Amino acid sequence: MSDEVTRLLQRWSGGDEAARDRLMPLIYDELRALAARQLSGERRDHTLQVTGLVNEAYLRLAGQDHARWADRRQFLLIAATMMRRVLVDHARRKAAGKRPPAEDRLSIDDVELPVDAGEAGPGLLALDEALTRLAELDARQAQVVQLRYFAGLDIDETARVLDLSVSTVTREWRMARAWLQRELGD
Repeated sequence: MSDEVTRLLQRWSGGDEAARDRLMPLIYDELRALAARQLSGERRDHTLQVTGLVNEAYLRLAGQDHARWADRRQFLLIAATMMRRVLVDHARRKAAGKRPPAEDRLSIDDVELPVDAGEAGPGLLALDEALTRLAELDARQAQVVQLRYFAGLDIDETARVLDLSVSTVTREWRMARAWLQRELGD
């Protein structure tokens, strides 16, 4: 099946929309599992469900005009990235909806912030920003984090997807986690 997925991805890259349509049933279960793993770290009452996350990510993937899919591995990595972006966009919209009307806002100079204001821990937006910075420093470490944290893959699965040794993925995971912990403050 993996070979068929790769062939369909490559045909889709060439502009064959029928290949894209035949691909979806072959990878839908994998995309649902990916989405479920990503949502497992969210609140139980999250308004975005697995099917919605899969559909939104797939629409974004399908809407890319010049996507060049090399193989199933690359597609799943990009799908995980799209799902992360969907969750981040969702979090941003939700946060924007909590802002008070302009007439009710206070100037920052009028507000005293508590000393422990940052102790609530980093949210998805802070993690996304830190991961973007990590990608600028070390793209492979960012991919490892994305597959391990957002896609929920274990070390062996991540090594297979990235075509790396298990020891390399273990080392990159350790280094990326240490960097993120320093950036996010635990």
